[in-house]
Amino acid sequence: MFSIRDLLSLDDYAACLALQEATWGVGFSERVPTAILRVSQMIGGVTAGAFDDGTLLGFVFGMTGLRDGELVHWSDMLAVREHLRGQGIGARLKQYQREKVLALGVKSMLWTYDPLQARNANFNVNILGAMPVAYQPDMYGSNTGSALHGTLPTDRFIVKWDLHREDAHRSGEDAVPADDAPLPVANPLATDGLPIDTLMEMTPPPGAAGYRVQVPRDFTALRTATPHGALRWRMVVRGLLTTLFAQGYSVSAFRRTEGDTLPYYVLRQFTTTPVP
Repeated sequence: MFSIRDLLSLDDYAACLALQEATWGVGFSERVPTAILRVSQMIGGVTAGAFDDGTLLGFVFGMTGLRDGELVHWSDMLAVREHLRGQGIGARLKQYQREKVLALGVKSMLWTYDPLQARNANFNVNILGAMPVAYQPDMYGSNTGSALHGTLPTDRFIVKWDLHREDAHRSGEDAVPADDAPLPVANPLATDGLPIDTLMEMTPPPGAAGYRVQVPRDFTALRTATPHGALRWRMVVRGLLTTLFAQGYSVSAFRRTEGDTLPYYVLRQFTTTPVP
């Protein structure tokens, strides 16, 4: 049992700072200080936490502003204590954030995540229904001081969440449909189990129905065990996704899969960004 509310006291903000360090590391250069956590709440931002008997279990932080003349909310941080992940706390925090900014007239929320993190892809695309709308290479640089980021380029998807859709919180159903099967895998694996890097600059043939872009099942474990392998995954997927996005393809789904088949994104060509 837990409750969600805005952070209110200096003790709340101190607990939030401690959770940031526990999640991203003590040396994390992008840590949000108390002043910003607090002041942002005064101008339409959200700084909220999930609490159990006064203990902070997780938090969400975001800022509200204008983008291309539209009032939007940028969700900058979401963290849940490691031993409590997968229990719905993150989704509840996102829904709380959604309700807060809807009351301000915000129609969409933006944030980033690492395209190679399958667990985050499932949460964002299949659970929340937020869809990638852009690919940003090395968004935060390669030296954030975070143990989570390491020294790899911090490539990120920018995702957009349509807050007015009735299914803005989805069931998580992501069964692999039959019409995925004919789509070619854009990044097949070499004999070493890593993607073939000669395909990094692939040029999809005109009129192709779509592509499957594979990602590791556990990128964090791969990065720890095989740093050079993680870098190859980063650069191959970067080359593929930036090329496909430039040619008018958009992410339409993410499939977790089972067995030996790796999780993958489905990219198809649309005249407008697909609505989840």
